[in-house]
Amino acid sequence: MSAYPLLCKLASEIALLESTSATLGWEQETYMPPKALEHRAQQIGYLTGKGHALFTAKKFRLLLEKAEGEELGPVACANVREWRRLVNRATKLPQKLVEEFSVASSRAKAAWVEARKRSGFAPFAPHLEKLLQLTLKKAERWGYDAEPYDALLDEFEPGAKAGEIATLFSILRPQLSMLAKEAVARSANVPADALTGEYPVAQQQQLNREVAASIGFDFDAGRIDTTAHPFCTKLGPRDVRLTTRYDPTDFTSSLFGVLHEAGHGLYEQGLPADDYGLPSGTAVSLGIHESQSRLWENHVGRSRAFWERWLPRAKEIFPALHLSLDEFLRVLHRAEFSYIRVEADEATYDLHIILRFTLERRMLNRELKIKDLPAAWNEEFKSLFGFTPPDDARGCLQDIHWPMGALGYFPTYTLGNLNAAQLYQAAQKDGSIKQACERAEYAPLLAWLREHVHAKGSTLSPRELMMAATGEPSDGRWYLDHLRTRFVA
Repeated sequence: MSAYPLLCKLASEIALLESTSATLGWEQETYMPPKALEHRAQQIGYLTGKGHALFTAKKFRLLLEKAEGEELGPVACANVREWRRLVNRATKLPQKLVEEFSVASSRAKAAWVEARKRSGFAPFAPHLEKLLQLTLKKAERWGYDAEPYDALLDEFEPGAKAGEIATLFSILRPQLSMLAKEAVARSANVPADALTGEYPVAQQQQLNREVAASIGFDFDAGRIDTTAHPFCTKLGPRDVRLTTRYDPTDFTSSLFGVLHEAGHGLYEQGLPADDYGLPSGTAVSLGIHESQSRLWENHVGRSRAFWERWLPRAKEIFPALHLSLDEFLRVLHRAEFSYIRVEADEATYDLHIILRFTLERRMLNRELKIKDLPAAWNEEFKSLFGFTPPDDARGCLQDIHWPMGALGYFPTYTLGNLNAAQLYQAAQKDGSIKQACERAEYAPLLAWLREHVHAKGSTLSPRELMMAATGEPSDGRWYLDHLRTRFVA
């Protein structure tokens, strides 16, 4: 009997464990009572360990070896190739380390929520130190050529290297800094509170749902809930959860959070459902995933055409909203140096990513002690933005990624920005797609993304996917052109 179908069956079993763990994780962030944390950490740790054990077991490895010698179609060959890459990484981690990391992450997330509420880093520091130690253990076991960051980055963006990211950021940083300064200067006369008003949460939820549905998010296969930090998670082949948070004085905060997470959700809903649990049914990288969220949030959601359609509806829902389209767009495209990454405008956003990448490298190279992170954050922040955060909640405690143990994740946001601009530009070469977008009709754009990005799963590498979709590897010029056109032209 062919080994490949047996591999697919085992992979589906592992996917059931992973989706159960994801369901528990989603519920932990949304509805779980605080005192349930310790048991929940043990539950998720157990399931994570079981999945790891099945994937690295002798049975899976022997079947994989046999499948590598079989005559298979192109998708099956791609799945076997990707399984080999993943198995080679996974077998280097003992189950005990995987479980310990999962439990430490669950505890760290809870500690982070409390520390963020109190704006005090010290109670969270031991948890981050624990995660850093475990992360470095994982990096050492995976192995790397230049630095630990390479081993971690490969988990999120296969094939990428920290040195390459550092070079890219060194090229982008002066251009982004100059562009950001000019954009902020041009926005000086736009009142920061021009949108401030009364926007009840229930009405925000109504608008968010309508907008998400209009770009193609399927609510029969997903939903939106409320959390401290917006995220998207997939609990099954037809179950994608979005979350956002609300500011009752500014409806755009939650709306753009939903557009961002809906971009992730559209990608997950567009992956081949019948291949769930297989590489061909799995997103290829976070740099590609972020391209989808940033494309819908920024290239679509902040465009004039989008608001020609949606501003009248927003005014119906929010009687306090009285700006004209031109006034609204000036506010929407207002650039300002801010403390919070997820609330940063396009012109200044990537400076936040450069900050985090710089500090992560220093932590992983043991050049920066955890206890010194708040001071280092403030120093680097001042270098990039010209001022320092007033407290840790608006400084080094603002993101959930480090509590999750996701060191090495942040560069994928800027890679996503580059890829988003490039993919959007490529799609717009089809005149019918461009004309539809100008009418705020997005089914043709989504269909293009389904064909060129979503349907590929992980059968292509991130570089191969970008080459196939756009005709060239990822290049920053499309993104810089987009920022110049929107902010300083």
